[in-house]
Amino acid sequence: MKQNQLVEKLSLQAESFQEGFETLIKCGNFEEITKNFWHILRGSFLVTNIILIHKSSLDSEWKLAKSEVEIKKSDLAFLSKKDQLTIKYYEKKKFEVSVVLPLSDSSYLGILLGHKLDNSGFSVFDKITLQILLQVFSSAYDSFLNQRKEKKLVFDLNEKILQLNNLIDTGIELSRLEKQNVLFELALERIASITNASSALIIIKDKENKKVTDQITFPGKISTNKILRSKLKIESSFEFNKKLYQFVLSEKEARKGTTSFSDLDEMLLQAIARQVQASIENEFLLKQSIEKERIQKEMSLAASIQQKIIPEKLPQIVGYELAGINIPSRDVGGDYYDSIDLGEGKYALIMADVSGKGISAALLVSTLNAALYSYLEFNLPTTDLAEKLNKLIYKSSPPDKYITFFAAILDSNSGELDIVNAGHNPGLLLRKDATLENIEAGGTGLGMLDFGFPYTGQRLTLNQGDKLFLYTDGIPEAMNITEEEYSDERMIEFLRNNSDLVPEEFISSIVNDIKKHVGEAEQSDDITCLFLKRN
Repeated sequence: MKQNQLVEKLSLQAESFQEGFETLIKCGNFEEITKNFWHILRGSFLVTNIILIHKSSLDSEWKLAKSEVEIKKSDLAFLSKKDQLTIKYYEKKKFEVSVVLPLSDSSYLGILLGHKLDNSGFSVFDKITLQILLQVFSSAYDSFLNQRKEKKLVFDLNEKILQLNNLIDTGIELSRLEKQNVLFELALERIASITNASSALIIIKDKENKKVTDQITFPGKISTNKILRSKLKIESSFEFNKKLYQFVLSEKEARKGTTSFSDLDEMLLQAIARQVQASIENEFLLKQSIEKERIQKEMSLAASIQQKIIPEKLPQIVGYELAGINIPSRDVGGDYYDSIDLGEGKYALIMADVSGKGISAALLVSTLNAALYSYLEFNLPTTDLAEKLNKLIYKSSPPDKYITFFAAILDSNSGELDIVNAGHNPGLLLRKDATLENIEAGGTGLGMLDFGFPYTGQRLTLNQGDKLFLYTDGIPEAMNITEEEYSDERMIEFLRNNSDLVPEEFISSIVNDIKKHVGEAEQSDDITCLFLKRN
C-alpha cells in the first residue's frame, strides 16, 4: 500500500479511534473497560478469537480478563516476559499476534489475536492500527485510574469532613459531662463510630502498683481479651493523678471485612483521648476549686472566731503597763494570749501555743479560752487550773494535738505572781537590777498525758521596775532565707537593751527587729508576746 493511501485510510479511521477512546473512558471498572476494548479489537481486525489477560505485576500470574474461547496454559507461552511494550507477529501459529502492554499502575495487559477471517495476514495498516489502539487503551486506562483516584479522594475528603464534624461534636459533648462512667462510655461509642472500629476499650490502672482499677468496653459485653489479642488494633494513653488511662481500638470494619487502621484513625483516637483527659482534668480542678472555696470559708470562719478570742484591748492595771501582740503566720494561727480582769486587783496573764495550725488549732484555742473563763471564776491556784485544763484538752482533742500553756495570776496590789508553766517557753522576768530569771516550773503540755501527774507552781513577786516578758516559740525560731533562727540569745539581748521602752513601743520594736532578721523569707510561725512592766 502506498504511503499516501495509508495516510488517507488512517485519517478515515481517526473518528473511529476517537469514538473508541470515548467509549473506554466512560467505563466504571476494569471489567467493563477490557470488555469494550475486546469489542473494539474484534471490530477493527475481524479475527477468529481474541484473548485479553491481565496481571497486577511483572512476577504475578496472568488472569483472564475477556475471551470467548477457553485459554490454555500453553497459550501463555506466546507472551513476552519483558517489562516493556512487546508486539510479536507469527505465521502458521495458533495466534498471529501477541502483545504485552505495560500500564501506568505497574500492571500488564496481555493480548492474543487469532487468524483473520479472510485468512489474510496483518498488513502494515493493521499493525499501525493496533499500535494506535494500544495507545488509546493506555490513555483510557490512565483516565480510568485518575477517575478512580478522584472518586477515592472525594470519598476520603467527605469521610474526613464527617469525622472532623463528629470529632468537634464529641469534644463539645465530652466537655459537658461530669460523671466519668458516662464520659468513658460516650468516648468509646463515638471513637468506634468515627473510625469504624468493631470494638473499643478503656483500661484504667493505678500507676504505682500497676493494678487494673476499671475496664470499660464498647460494645458492652465484648471480651477485653478479644480486643487486646487482636492483630488489627491501635492504642493511645495518658496519665493523670497517679492513674494510667489506656485506649484500644480493634478491627476496623470495611466493605470486604476487617482491615488495618489508618494514620488518620490514630490521630482521631489521640484527639478523643486528649478530650477525655481534658474533661477529667477539668472535673478534678472544679472539685479542687470547690474544696478550696469550702476550706477558705471555714478558714474565714475560724479566723473570725479567733479574732474574737484574741483581745482587741488589754485591761489597764493601776501601777503597771501592759501590751501584747499576735501575728498569725496564716489566716488562722495556733497562738493565744490574754489578760483577764479577775476583780479585786487580780489579773490572769495567759500565753499558749497549740501544736499545728489551721482550723483544728483555732477550735482548740476556742476550747481553751472558754474553759479558762469558766475555771478562773473559782479562784483556783494555777496548778489546779492546769490540771483541770489538761483533762479537758486531753478528752476534747486528737492524739496529735496539745497546748503549751503559761499562766500567771497577778495580784496588782502586792505584785505577787502565782505561776504555772505547762511545757511552754520559759517566761522571762527581768529585774530592775538587770538580773534575768527564767520561769520554767510546771509540767507537760495540756492534752499530752492524763496520768495524774501534778503540775508544779511557782510564786514570784514583781517589784517596781521589774518586767515580765511572755512569748511563743515563733519569736526565737523565726528564720531567714538561710534558715538562721532569730534565737533565744538575740531575743534576750533585745529585752535587756530595750526594756525601758513603754510596752507598746517595746512590742513594736521587737516585731520590727524580727522582720529585719527574717527579711524576704516567709513567716514560718505565729509571732505572739506579752510585755508587763511595773512602774
